[in-house]
Amino acid sequence: MPATASTPERVFLVGVEFRRRGIAASASGAPAAGALDTADRLAELRELAASAGGNVVGSMEQRRPAPDPGLLLGRGKVAELQGALAATGADVAVFDHELTPTQLRNLERETGVRVIDRTQLILDTFARHARTREGQLQVELAQLEYLLPRLTGHGAAMSRLGGGIGTRGPGETKLETDRRRIHQRVRELRHALEEVRRARQQQRQKREEVPLATVALVGYTNAGKSTLFNRLTGADVLTSSRMFATLDPTVRAVQLPSRRRVLLSDTVGFLRHLPHGLISAFRATLEEVQRASLLLHVYDATSPHRAEQAQQVQQVLAELGVTATPQIAVANKMDLLTEGAAAGAIAVSARTGAGIAALLTALDQALPLDPIQRHRLRIPHAEGRILHLVHQHARVLAERHLADATELDAELPESLLRRLQPYLQP
Repeated sequence: MPATASTPERVFLVGVEFRRRGIAASASGAPAAGALDTADRLAELRELAASAGGNVVGSMEQRRPAPDPGLLLGRGKVAELQGALAATGADVAVFDHELTPTQLRNLERETGVRVIDRTQLILDTFARHARTREGQLQVELAQLEYLLPRLTGHGAAMSRLGGGIGTRGPGETKLETDRRRIHQRVRELRHALEEVRRARQQQRQKREEVPLATVALVGYTNAGKSTLFNRLTGADVLTSSRMFATLDPTVRAVQLPSRRRVLLSDTVGFLRHLPHGLISAFRATLEEVQRASLLLHVYDATSPHRAEQAQQVQQVLAELGVTATPQIAVANKMDLLTEGAAAGAIAVSARTGAGIAALLTALDQALPLDPIQRHRLRIPHAEGRILHLVHQHARVLAERHLADATELDAELPESLLRRLQPYLQP
């Protein structure tokens, strides 16, 4: 029985590992020193498929010296795959490897089911979780740019866009027959995203009128960044164990122990071999990372692959050109561990709040903006709002109540000092 709107699609996973001259190679062909093995990559692919709404009904692996140019797999393995797909009733086969247009076309012909690769699955997962217009525009642009060179001979799959995993987003544009319209839509999307970027720049300029530093949360997907964001800011950002639950950036103010305020930005989770086109399409969103004064690199301390995941995050940051931005490593989910896994990092539990005070202190010490100055203030009793402002955002060292005013000795952040000029005493 085929999948319907109320039943998830049945997904079959295919993992491939190539070994050239005895050296394991990653899906991109690069040496895979310290990388996940095939079973681990299939486990991650399973999470991606679940995040896209699929029901994984089976999987298989193949190790071979090099990819077959026409089928990726060996012909015998393709025959085995065909039997497994029939036995499980799978609707779609997902390969943990980017497929060429020829491989995609041949595999669909041989297996008789829809075939997608890891990149298309990631794009589909992004499409599923995009909530704002900006996020939806960015996903659609990335999907169209990925699909455009794969149109030739792929009409059967393209005509079913919107009908299952790997097909969300572009809608009824009849991709298999209308390249001109696709190019036109791509131009429209780029123009719309430029408008979004300009609007975001205007918002940022308003924020920067007060010199508040911006701190960006970065990390591998599902490291707990949104839970930590909520813990630090008191916000209610969606948290989920599903990959890429957060796509649209959220910015909130955080008060540090020194009473300085900083802006904290929650960003999309990174992933190994994150498609280059996706990084380009999400430029407006990732600008929050590029303009940050400090990065909090959050990792899942319980993950056995945390070192490899951290390496993948650093590769994405290098592509964004922010390797020079100061970073603080944050080992999250420490409540689930009995020991270790936080060497050189600040250990926290975003769920319980453990370690949050130490993290805020580290932020205070690491941020150079909005320096603290000590001043004496004289605030008339009628200016109760100003007095409340000082207590809220400054560290009051001494307070004296006079006949007509309150006199304070306080340590003030520079951003607040500008608003208190009329009340400063020599």
